[in-house]
Amino acid sequence: MAESPPIDLEILDSDDEDAVIMKSPPPNPAAPSPAPLKKMKKTTSVVWDDFKKLPIGLDGRSRAKCKWCGKTYGSESSNGTKNMLRHIPKCPRQGYICLTAHYVDENWKLKSIILNFCHMPPPHTGIALSEKIFKFLKDWGIEEKVFSITLDNAYNNDNMQDLLKAKLNLRNLLLCGGAFFHVRCGAHVLNLIVQEGLKVIDKSVSKIRETVKYIKGSEIRICKFEECAQQLGIRTAKGLRLDVTTRWNATYDMFESAMKYRRVFAHLEIEDANYKHCPSNDEWNRVERIARFLKPFYDITTLFSGTDYPTANLYFHGVSQIELLLLEEIESPDIFINDMAQRMKEKFDKYWDSYSVVLACAVVLDPRYKLDFVDYIFKKIESNDLTAKTKLQHVRTQLYQLFSEYEHQKPMVAENVSSCVGSSSHSSAPSGIDHEEDMEVDEFDYYESSVSGNTKKSQLDLYLEEPRLNRKQYAKLDVLSWWKQNDNRFSELSLMARDLLSIPITTVASESTFSIGSKILNQYRSCLLPENVEALICTRTWLCGFEAENANDITRQLEVQLSSMNISTVGSATNVD
Repeated sequence: MAESPPIDLEILDSDDEDAVIMKSPPPNPAAPSPAPLKKMKKTTSVVWDDFKKLPIGLDGRSRAKCKWCGKTYGSESSNGTKNMLRHIPKCPRQGYICLTAHYVDENWKLKSIILNFCHMPPPHTGIALSEKIFKFLKDWGIEEKVFSITLDNAYNNDNMQDLLKAKLNLRNLLLCGGAFFHVRCGAHVLNLIVQEGLKVIDKSVSKIRETVKYIKGSEIRICKFEECAQQLGIRTAKGLRLDVTTRWNATYDMFESAMKYRRVFAHLEIEDANYKHCPSNDEWNRVERIARFLKPFYDITTLFSGTDYPTANLYFHGVSQIELLLLEEIESPDIFINDMAQRMKEKFDKYWDSYSVVLACAVVLDPRYKLDFVDYIFKKIESNDLTAKTKLQHVRTQLYQLFSEYEHQKPMVAENVSSCVGSSSHSSAPSGIDHEEDMEVDEFDYYESSVSGNTKKSQLDLYLEEPRLNRKQYAKLDVLSWWKQNDNRFSELSLMARDLLSIPITTVASESTFSIGSKILNQYRSCLLPENVEALICTRTWLCGFEAENANDITRQLEVQLSSMNISTVGSATNVD
């Protein structure tokens, strides 16, 4: 057996002056020449449009990395490309970031427009996201006008808002140090709360789900179901709905649709021997109980998910009613409902423990409710009066601290105005008044302003002391219109009302944009440049807004525009989730 040739070793230590360099002996002429290197085979598979070959690892194996999500697969010839091909249509690219602005315009109308719909390459870390969003704000020149940011509950978003808030606070750009900056998406929080409760689904719910699956599983069963309904004189126009795991309100829709056909299912059980999932009377009563329990959650989800983006004062009542309902159902004798309520209350406390501050401040600026309503709700929720008073005082303190930020803007303007007026009046003052007497008058003016300043009530004080509007008489009050009409009386307070009432409680606006984007960037238009995608989507909302058209109408119009464009095929393919 031939002896292995010596290996060239170079052992160097930058800290060791006596490092030894070991070299191989001179080559042996009798030794066979090394085999020639094989020519690299050109890659022709389409997977290399989405994958990049990595350097050979320590284990000597070749790997390839997805350009979009970073997942790696073996790329040796023995592995083939099937795994990579299967990965491409399922790749979670999350390729775009959407920034939507919510504000009240000069006519006191609530507006929402998409500022950016931009390609976001990985990694989607908190640092990368914060830098991207800060750049957006700088490009638009609105970094000094940001009041809050609404995000879902992803971990990288929590990290991002911390970093972004720190950047803005370093420049002293946030009111109250950013106390109102981070707002969690209400729709996402509500979904997490209810999904936690639905984890304890019992047999009755499963039977309804299997019943709907069974009937919708074949056309013959659907016809049989309709025939049974017709015999009982029950219309089936709305039909049955099957829930999906990602949308809890779809489970409520399933309950609501199934309960209308309770007698039809009982009749179908007699007519169809293969139907084995008909709930008993006790199980139907349980489902009705669950549906009643979930109804308030469904109603506020509808409010959160609305396309008209209501002002923030409308949310406090709904969220507080949910908390009161959970506290009530925790005491329920029904073990199943009790378990659901306890699980949901834990999740509620985790994400909405501080909901009272932002939403309570917003409802205080509704002239039908003010602090009286907040006080009433806290006393209903808290069994301890001291705790309720402490929570109310915290809201009051935050409200006055925020208002002081708006009040401080007035003296600066007044000082500039008074200095101009003073110089003008001084130049035209009668010559009979000497300089010392003029200084005496100035001192008196300062004394009078300081004394009156200690007793003068602020605009917030005056607003809170005024009687509340009759809630029934003003049931459909447009709060922004009321503040517009009272802008002359509450000039600084109305500015604070603009900012608080325009806080978006959900990310529905941005998510609806992704729904439109996923129809524009499909498998047939995957090479559309990101700049063109952003131009199409943003321009539509700038021209028409969200109120004028629904997502389907916007999509159809965008598709017409796309068909008349010269679409560039330069650049990498992109998809939108």
